[in-house]
Amino acid sequence: MRVHHLNCGTMRLPGARLVCHVLAVETGGGLLLVDTGFGTADIAEPARRTGAMRRVVRPAFDPRETALHQIRELGFRAEDVTHIVATHFDLDHIGGLADFPEAQVHVTAAEARGALSPATLLERGRYRRTQLSHRPRLVRHEPTGERWRGFAAARQLTSVDDGVVLVSMPGHTRGHAAVAVDAGGYWVLHCGDTFYHPGTLDGTPVPWSLRVQERLVAHDIRELRSSQARVAALRAAGTEELMVVCSHDPALFEAARARAATGGR
Repeated sequence: MRVHHLNCGTMRLPGARLVCHVLAVETGGGLLLVDTGFGTADIAEPARRTGAMRRVVRPAFDPRETALHQIRELGFRAEDVTHIVATHFDLDHIGGLADFPEAQVHVTAAEARGALSPATLLERGRYRRTQLSHRPRLVRHEPTGERWRGFAAARQLTSVDDGVVLVSMPGHTRGHAAVAVDAGGYWVLHCGDTFYHPGTLDGTPVPWSLRVQERLVAHDIRELRSSQARVAALRAAGTEELMVVCSHDPALFEAARARAATGGR
């Protein structure tokens, strides 16, 4: 499968520039997106769609950064997007769902419950129901019973493609997951918001604003630290056939895009 790396939402916190790292994957059954970043409706109605959080993360709201615009630049149409796999349902990850109303949206069952029936004050504040008002075609998964590279709970999404795996990584949200994609010769493990900065994994300095943000929005900080430890161990193994990325670090995004441009070398 050919993987394209898209920035679908530049954001800024004090001392940190962020991206919304989205994967566009060419599969035999159409185009797959891993997350969507911000969409055209978010740009048209930022207050209604994204609420007060836009004052914190300060999205660029640039139409050229939407997944819809970028896949058209690649020669695809909105109808070519047949599947979307969401790491979680935070507003900067699913704003573009409405641009692809015919796509099946794959998510963990726990994350769907958290977004549609929020049980905590944090959940009631973080999810934007307006981003789901178009009634996306949700496909809920229970990633249990399968192992993937040391992670005990995973689910191969064979209905999407044999080279796509949903890996449970809770902590940031109730049902947060990573998505592993076979890029041909190597795997891309998109960890969503399991970490914001590679320093979380390797001990190098992390901007203070990212440390604060991570703690403030964590659904379960102990689960998050456990997920981070497993990803750190996997990344430290240094295998060339696995690239670990997250949603918001610009350096990891650029490295992934550069590797894809060279055919994975």
